Amino acid sequence: MNSKQRIAAITAVVIVGVITLRLLTRPTTKADASEEVLPSAAVAVVKRAPIENAITLSGAFHAYQQVDVHAKVAGYIRKIYVDVGDHVKTGQTLAVLEVPELSAEVAGAQAGLRRAKDAVTRAQSNVHSAESIHAAYHTAYTRLKQASEARPGLIAEQELDDSMAKDKDTEAKIESDKAALAEAESQLAVAQAELQRVTAMEDYTHVTAPFAGVVTKRYADTGTMIQAGTSSDTQSMPVVQLAEYTKLRLVVPVPESAVPQLQLGSVVQVHVTAMNQDFEGKVARFADALNDETRTMHTEIDVKNRDGALKEGMYAEAKLILKQHKDVLTVPIQALQRNSAGATVLIVDAQGRVEKRQVTLGVESSDRVEVTVGLSDNDRVIVGSRSEFREGEKVRPKVVNEMAAASEGGL
Repeated sequence: MNSKQRIAAITAVVIVGVITLRLLTRPTTKADASEEVLPSAAVAVVKRAPIENAITLSGAFHAYQQVDVHAKVAGYIRKIYVDVGDHVKTGQTLAVLEVPELSAEVAGAQAGLRRAKDAVTRAQSNVHSAESIHAAYHTAYTRLKQASEARPGLIAEQELDDSMAKDKDTEAKIESDKAALAEAESQLAVAQAELQRVTAMEDYTHVTAPFAGVVTKRYADTGTMIQAGTSSDTQSMPVVQLAEYTKLRLVVPVPESAVPQLQLGSVVQVHVTAMNQDFEGKVARFADALNDETRTMHTEIDVKNRDGALKEGMYAEAKLILKQHKDVLTVPIQALQRNSAGATVLIVDAQGRVEKRQVTLGVESSDRVEVTVGLSDNDRVIVGSRSEFREGEKVRPKVVNEMAAASEGGL
């Protein structure tokens, strides 16, 4: 390479360097500045949707009703017909007791009833006889009195007085026999009541199921001596334990904050994890008082169990809907900034500028909040990273997936 070529090459390099330097140091245009400075803002569109405030509580299933079945009379088990796991119906005989002395009492009461009936029959006969005798004496006295009045002196006064005395005496005898009849009838009623009593006691030798259910425990076998369950001075042994499982009680502790919204009859979704299955229940009863230690209220949810799939003791989760609204304006929770005056959101207006709005809130769910005042349909609210934006700042809005916004807001 000669000197001219060398000088030309150096000159070319210098020129390229100068041009590059000028390009790098060229002032930025307004359009370029707006593209570089204008920040991007993640926004969510305000939309109408249903919203509910719900809590999920865990609890265990209990039998709808459970009882130890006792005998009402003391005796020996002659026969027991059921065992653990047997399904029984209302009124079904579970066991029969042997009570010999009770059979003797029934026989004595029956004899007493027959005796009382005989006494009533005898008293009735005496009344009829007394009435017949009185009728005869009364007729005789009436005739004598009429004859004496028709022909004075024809009938001796003594004879007339004797006839009148017999008339009065037989009349009194009727009243006496009627009183005896009433007493005999009273004794008959007493005998009938006694027979009913001992017969009822004899019926109690058949131990029956008070309701339809399942035998969960069996305490006695054939020949076991059972004390009467009504006796207060002895510790009587039950025959069996019976539980109703066609409907179960799910017991859950409702926290104090949710108690004011809890309502009887509310439909509850119950999820049984062990079965991975959902059931429908209803809030049937609650204690109406808080536990001083846990600050929760004992609440029972009735769940039907006709096919017997649910078992006592299973754990389940109950979703209690405390408040529910349909077709209302909602925004993600991440869009809110709460303060002493309430809550605010940042929106991006049609010109792309950030505007701060005071809003009034309604029902709140786990991820969204109802806005009753302050926003309109299709407003764009900034979600997450609120501290990066200032009111009046111009931004480039970008609608984002709300799940992604939730993750960003949590960071």
